[in-house]
Amino acid sequence: MTVAGKPTAVVTGASSGIGAATARQLAAAGCHVVVTARRKDRIEALAAEINAAGHSATAHVLDVTDRAAVDAFAAELGSLPSVDVLVANAGGALGADPVASGDPDDWRQMFETNVIGTLHTTQALLPALTASGNGTVVILSSTAGFATYEGGGGYVAAKHAEHVLAETLRLEIVGTPVRVIEVAPGMVKTEEFASTRFRGDTERAEKVYEGVAEPLSAEDVADTITWAVTRPHHVNIDLLVVRPRAQASNTKVHRELG
Repeated sequence: MTVAGKPTAVVTGASSGIGAATARQLAAAGCHVVVTARRKDRIEALAAEINAAGHSATAHVLDVTDRAAVDAFAAELGSLPSVDVLVANAGGALGADPVASGDPDDWRQMFETNVIGTLHTTQALLPALTASGNGTVVILSSTAGFATYEGGGGYVAAKHAEHVLAETLRLEIVGTPVRVIEVAPGMVKTEEFASTRFRGDTERAEKVYEGVAEPLSAEDVADTITWAVTRPHHVNIDLLVVRPRAQASNTKVHRELG
């Protein structure tokens, strides 16, 4: 999959998992990739890896919940010939408590990162994406944005909001040269998502995937994103739901237990 020229793609939450995998694949597809996240060492190492592979990347430390920092970042990007793609990937889940006892701070943090962070980056970069003449916004939501499950109230609420953000933006900017793509993964096994959700409890994190021979990988989702981004510009993949074969819904998963 290749892209004509060398468009610039910004990937948020690129320090690990889906974000890092997406940055690698978009760079291999011909993009200059700007990798952003809060962890400076991670994104600098990723950019160095991409450049060493003969592709093109730069790193920029960014907290998407800090609007002033996002605006400053967008201003710095003004020195580039164009900004063509935004992959709004920064997000995550915290806790799995029922609504009756969930921590409001967890809910607040999930909403700030998944929803407000996506809003900040989209608003700040939309003028440049429009000016490019062929801009693309990719919003990483989740199958949690379409159906709930017990213990997932806060994360599900945030992902529903992110889905609505994508759907509304697409309606509001139709007729402009910017397309809005939403990719909604199901069960993805990455090195950090579940362990972060359960605050480092690796045993509990592993149980999420117990008996599932082949959950999605970060590379699977990155491949899906890269495919959607590299379609001809008149083609908009409005919504792409991707799950492992073993998962029929958020609550129906085939597990082979001993």
